[in-house]
Amino acid sequence: MQFDRILNKAVKPSEDDILKLIGNRVQLWKKIHCYVEKNYDFKPELVFFTRKYGWAVRYKKSGRTLCYFFPEEDAFSILIVLGEKEAEKVEARKSNLNENIKQVFAATEQLRDGRWIWIRILEQSDLESLVVLLNAKRKPKTGNKLK
Repeated sequence: MQFDRILNKAVKPSEDDILKLIGNRVQLWKKIHCYVEKNYDFKPELVFFTRKYGWAVRYKKSGRTLCYFFPEEDAFSILIVLGEKEAEKVEARKSNLNENIKQVFAATEQLRDGRWIWIRILEQSDLESLVVLLNAKRKPKTGNKLK
């Protein structure tokens, strides 16, 4: 499925450009970024991912990536790569995932380099399920509450 993203590598988008594109989902965008910045030592950086996926906010620390956030028209998507042990943690907590994320997780194959999970965030329950995935990847500093 193709979503309207910021694909022009020559023009780095501003925060305003990103927020305008996300539209009605801005509060969800801000809420999850606030959660990640409060609970993890990973720093955000705006990067061009590929011609197909465009610009993204990557959370990175010491050469390791926590996840990517891709702004889209009236939504945004997250890419999180889970190793085998991390995927097993999510499997054990599957009851804490909403139906959308359960389906995405089940349909995503575990590869040698990880399970590349792409989630389109459209509602609060998607964010709550994303927190389960993030916490399986890295233990949060404080609690795991999304405010």
